[in-house]
Amino acid sequence: MKTSKQTKEAASSRNSFSGRIGYVLAVAGSAVGLGNIWRFPYLAAKYGGGMFLLIYLLLMVTFGYVLIVSETALGRMTRKSPVGAFHAFGKSLPFHFGGWTNAIVPMLISPYYCVIGGWVFKYLVEYLKGSVNQLASDDYFTGFIASSGTVQLWFVLFALLVFFVILAGVKQGVERVSKIMMPILVLLAIFVAGYSITRPGALEGVKYFLIPNLKDFSWMTVVAAMGQMFYSLSIAMGVLYTYGSYIGKDVDIEKSTTQVEIFDTGIALLGGMMIIPAVFAFSGGDLSTLQAGPSLTFITLPKIFASMGAGTLVGIAFFLMFFFAALTSAISLVETSVSSIEDEFHWSRPKCCLLMCAVMAVVGTLSSLGYGVLDFVQIFGMAFLDFFDFLTNSIMMPLAALSTCILIIRVVGFKKIAEEIEISSRFRRKKLYIFFLKYLAPVCIGIILISSIANVLGFISL
Repeated sequence: MKTSKQTKEAASSRNSFSGRIGYVLAVAGSAVGLGNIWRFPYLAAKYGGGMFLLIYLLLMVTFGYVLIVSETALGRMTRKSPVGAFHAFGKSLPFHFGGWTNAIVPMLISPYYCVIGGWVFKYLVEYLKGSVNQLASDDYFTGFIASSGTVQLWFVLFALLVFFVILAGVKQGVERVSKIMMPILVLLAIFVAGYSITRPGALEGVKYFLIPNLKDFSWMTVVAAMGQMFYSLSIAMGVLYTYGSYIGKDVDIEKSTTQVEIFDTGIALLGGMMIIPAVFAFSGGDLSTLQAGPSLTFITLPKIFASMGAGTLVGIAFFLMFFFAALTSAISLVETSVSSIEDEFHWSRPKCCLLMCAVMAVVGTLSSLGYGVLDFVQIFGMAFLDFFDFLTNSIMMPLAALSTCILIIRVVGFKKIAEEIEISSRFRRKKLYIFFLKYLAPVCIGIILISSIANVLGFISL
């Protein structure tokens, strides 16, 4: 470990947030993304509506809380992004593996995330142009992602916006954008959800989504809720290590974590209220029309918007909200990557951004062209974007989270974590934290890893 003098010097020269609000909004901006909007409503509809929601909330305040607090505390304790945080406790191979696994995840996710962000950007512009009926046609989306030149253009435009924010720094870039975009995102989500639940037939969807029914419970409901909670909180992406290293000792980690939980859960709830009632109203209650991922956002929803009286306005509001969610998440991923490079190679921020631009160009281009000119290239039967998503979400992220648990249980110890948190917090959930991290978190992560791989291999369906 560094001496206290070295730690103070590192803290004084390190980028930082202005305070708790900036940190909470930045973490919330990272957490609120694709998972809340195109994955949460689908899983909630498929696995019992209100019962899924109840289990999700229980896991959020236990499993989610434990991992958020762990990564944030380690980041603030060491004043380093994930690689440096692990190296602060040892230089052997396990520490290298744990640190770099957490660091490489955002480097691989951010390029293909920017590709999807480019899709959202394109749809937002088309809705602003009034192309509501054109976007609702059966072959519009598949034709768009197959047109490699057009997809590449929107990917580049979205990525440039991300790097523009990153180059501005933590306070003037990441924090400022989060403070502006997150409140607007919430207002837009409330507007779309409010309009959705007033559609004829939508009330049945609201009841299904909010009211738990024991007959809808199954163990797959637990597995699906666990996986969704894991992916929606920016856990195991290095983000919380990095953002934790940007906060001062006066920031209440436990209170901030609770606020992030509330914010992320609130957006997930609004996501469900936007989409599930609208699908009920559109399909007469046929949940088979509610698909996961891109098909929900770029095929099903445009059809629903086109059937609405104010479809263009709702489409603009939805895709503007989605654009903000994608942009704030992409910013956090690239910021984490740049911070890791800064810490390890001691380069300037512009130079680190240039290296990430190179990574973005290679991985992002492969992802953007994977459904077009490079569609003949398949990795385990998957296009490039799907493969990178499988590699990071199904394998690397669970391993990264498991390495954090092992680091705390075997090396750092609960005492040091508690001391770090209690600098600025009463640590009210201390007993829950120790029990869950020691006995349940590794088991939950193992279930997520196995179920994710089984889902891709076709043994189960999530």
